[in-house]
Amino acid sequence: MSGVIVGIDGSHYSSHALDWAMAEAALRVADLTVMTVNPVTASYWSGQPAPLPGDDEKVEEIRKAAQDAVSKAAAALGDQQPKSVTVVAVSGFPAKALIDASDGADLMVVGSRGGGGFGTLFLGAISSQVVHHAKCPVVVVPADR
Repeated sequence: MSGVIVGIDGSHYSSHALDWAMAEAALRVADLTVMTVNPVTASYWSGQPAPLPGDDEKVEEIRKAAQDAVSKAAAALGDQQPKSVTVVAVSGFPAKALIDASDGADLMVVGSRGGGGFGTLFLGAISSQVVHHAKCPVVVVPADR
């Protein structure tokens, strides 16, 4: 994927990342890919993703939620819009999916934290993994920006 990629998970933090990424893609006149991942557990034996019944329905649910978030962010942006916006929803390991998607991208955008339970952390686990392993530049958008 080329252009700007933003990872969202429905959290307050990812909402700010989406707003920032949409504005940045508009300034660059670039394509924007909005990526959301249904987190799955790893198989005890292989370490590979272990799909569960209902994962397909969950992927469709998060895709619709991401599309709604994009529509809301686009309305707030007004006339200045990215070249194109694509919403991608998959099941898997969130950090790995984002890191894999970063190959060939111009910029990866993530929120500083996700929906995890450690509110005092500055940087969440997935954001940290993306920052350290992405194959393109990464912008971490704090929630207060």
